[in-house]
Amino acid sequence: METKILIPVNDSPTTQKTIGDIIAYKERFPQRLVLLHVINDQLAYRMIPDFQIEMVRESAEKAARQRLETMAEQLRKVGFEIELRLEFGAPRRVIPQIANEEEFQLLVIGRKAKSGEIRDVLFGSVANYVLHNVKCPVLLF
Repeated sequence: METKILIPVNDSPTTQKTIGDIIAYKERFPQRLVLLHVINDQLAYRMIPDFQIEMVRESAEKAARQRLETMAEQLRKVGFEIELRLEFGAPRRVIPQIANEEEFQLLVIGRKAKSGEIRDVLFGSVANYVLHNVKCPVLLF
């Protein structure tokens, strides 16, 4: 049975570095990977009139799908098979939920270079929260 690996991604430089690192170490990963992008709809929609929310959600989804496809294409070019997942919600809750409920064996996530333990404790970070709330091992890049 092949190892199930979940890779949460977003539009940050950290994600691009993570994708680059996965490509650089491609021989250490199984051929099949799952890219997950979670559109954080928890705060952004509070200031938008109700009649525009659906339009904003559709626009965010379209942009996220394009980003996912771009990242998937980078990985496909070097031989990976990629499954794409797009979800709405709070990333810090959705990522561990999917990782745990779908029994992934490894989660690969990037961590901001300027992030540190004290900052994470005071302000939190998605990577830090995920690290402490998934059942599977986590590989931090």
